[in-house]
Amino acid sequence: MFIQTEATPNPATVKFLPGKAVSPKGVFDFKGADEAGKSPLAQRLFTLQGVSGVFLGADFVSVSKADDTDWSMLKPMVLAALMEHFSTGQPVVLEGAGDDSGEVQEDDDPIVVQIKQLIEERVRPAVMMDGGDIVFDSFDDGVVYLQMRGACAGCPSSTMTLKSGIENMLKHFVPEVKEVRPVGM
Repeated sequence: MFIQTEATPNPATVKFLPGKAVSPKGVFDFKGADEAGKSPLAQRLFTLQGVSGVFLGADFVSVSKADDTDWSMLKPMVLAALMEHFSTGQPVVLEGAGDDSGEVQEDDDPIVVQIKQLIEERVRPAVMMDGGDIVFDSFDDGVVYLQMRGACAGCPSSTMTLKSGIENMLKHFVPEVKEVRPVGM
């Protein structure tokens, strides 16, 4: 098995491409070992000293490191853990685990439906190429709140992506949108 790696815009996160499906059930973002219960792969990666986050995409794994950890030490350990996991045939995510990627719900307001569709079709594919994800959280009084995941969480360029890219696009297509903010601000 050959696993490729790609740098992401976030220097604390590297994207690992095993050349096979990783999480066909959806995307999963784990910010610590205590959240990784539904993913044997994430549990394995969190046993490595220095791993601070694991994001599972359809065909990639993004791993984030702690500030005091160097990629030259951590990357070979992550590669070994991924190879061992995939070669033993263990599940990446346990049966019954579902993602929370901001899908359209039957009772969503028409404006929220339009926002979610734009994010799903125009935003998520682009940010997943960089090893991250951005999903809809809420819409309140003209403000769209988005969750930054994987390489996007803590990325130095995420503010520019939100303001210059996503906010401008949403304002163009949905006049009710006045601003876009990450959850927690």
